[in-house]
Amino acid sequence: MDVQRQDVAARRRKRRILFIGGGIALVAIIGFGLSQLKPPVYRVDESSVWVETVKRGELLREVSGIGTLVPENNRLITANSSGIVEELIIYPGTAVEPDSVILVMSNPQLVLDAANARFDLAASEADFAGLKIQLQGTLLQMESALTQLKAQYDQARLQADVDVKLFEEGLVAELTYLKSKLNSEQLKDRVDLEQRRFDFQTTSNDSQIATQQARLNSVRGRYELLQDQVERLNVKAGMRGVLQQLLVEVGQQVTPATVLAEAADPNQLKAVIQISETQAKDITIGQSATVDTRNGIVNGRVMRVDPSVVNGTVAVDIELPDELPRGARPDLTVEGKIELENMQDVIYVARPAFARENSSMGIYKFDLDGSYAVRTTVLFGRSSVSSIEVIGGLEPGDSIIASDTSRFETHNRIQIQ
Repeated sequence: MDVQRQDVAARRRKRRILFIGGGIALVAIIGFGLSQLKPPVYRVDESSVWVETVKRGELLREVSGIGTLVPENNRLITANSSGIVEELIIYPGTAVEPDSVILVMSNPQLVLDAANARFDLAASEADFAGLKIQLQGTLLQMESALTQLKAQYDQARLQADVDVKLFEEGLVAELTYLKSKLNSEQLKDRVDLEQRRFDFQTTSNDSQIATQQARLNSVRGRYELLQDQVERLNVKAGMRGVLQQLLVEVGQQVTPATVLAEAADPNQLKAVIQISETQAKDITIGQSATVDTRNGIVNGRVMRVDPSVVNGTVAVDIELPDELPRGARPDLTVEGKIELENMQDVIYVARPAFARENSSMGIYKFDLDGSYAVRTTVLFGRSSVSSIEVIGGLEPGDSIIASDTSRFETHNRIQIQ
C-alpha cells in the first residue's frame, strides 16, 4: 500500500523558486557588467590621415579656378561675298601681316559685274563733263549779253545826263531830253531783267550739276563696292599676328559673312578663369591675381566679371600686363588665383575636406597626447583656396584630421596608431 509524502511537493516548489530567483539575479549581474564596459575604439593608421594644426595670424583669402588663355586682340575673317575657295595660301600657326593673303576665292559673276560697273562709271563721268561744258557755255553766252547790255545802259545814262544839262541851258529840245531819259530807263530795266535771268541760270546750273554729281557718285560707289569685293576674293589677314585656324577647304562654296579663318595676336593674351558661383560673390574689378601657366606664374588683375552664371561657374577675365612665359599660347589651360582680402589676427586652419565657409561640421580633434581624436563641432567663417577661418570649436595649437573622415564618421572617438 502506497503512502503519500507531503514534504516532497513542498521541496520541489522551493527548488523551483530558488532556480528562478538565481537566474534573475545572474541576468541582472551580467547586464550590469556589460553596461560598465566601454565600446570598442576604432583604430586608424596615422599614415592614412592628414593632420593639421590650428593657427592664429594673417590669412590671405583667395579663390581659384581653371581656365584658358584667350587673345585680347583676335579677328574672325569672314567672306565679303559668295564664291568658291580656289586655293589655301597660309596655314594655321603661320605668322601673318595685315596684307598677308590667306586664301583665294573665285566669283566670275562678281568680276563681270565689276567690269560693267567700270564702264557705267566711265559713261557717267563723260556725261557729267559734257553737262558741265554745256551749262558753262550757256552761262557764258548770257554773261556776254548782259555785259553788252550794261554797256548800252551806261552809254544811254550818260547821254541822258548830258541832254538834261543841255535842256536846262536851252540848247536841245525837250523831246530829245525825254527820248534820252526814256531810253536810259528802258535799258536799266533790261539790265535788271537780264541780271535776274543770269542769276537764275547760275542757280539752275548748280542744281543740275549737283544732281548729276549725285548720280555719278552713286555709279562710282557701286563700282568701288564691286571692285572692293573682287579684291577681297584674295582674303587677307587684316592684322599682325598668327593664323589660328582655317575653317574652309578648297572647292568649298561659301556665302557672305561665312567665317573663313581666325587670326590672333599671341603676344596679347588674357586668362579667362571659371570660378564657382559660390566663391565669385566677393570678386571685384581691379583685384590682384596670379595665373599659373604650368611653365611659370604671371601676375595680373581682374578686368571683367561675367554677370551671368553658366553651369555653376562665373567667367572672370584676368589681364596679364607682364611678359608671358615661353609656351604661352591661346587655349592653353591655366590655373588662376584671385586675392580677395588679407585678414589680420584670425584663427584659421588648413581647409578640411568638405568644409564650407560660414557653416559648421564635425571635425576630429586630437587630445593632449595625440593618441586619440574626438569628434567636435566646429564653426567655420570665411574661406580661402586652402585655408578657412575658425570661429568656434577650436583654439590655436589644436590638431585636427583635415582629410576625408567619412569612413569612420559613425565613431565619435578614434585611436591613432
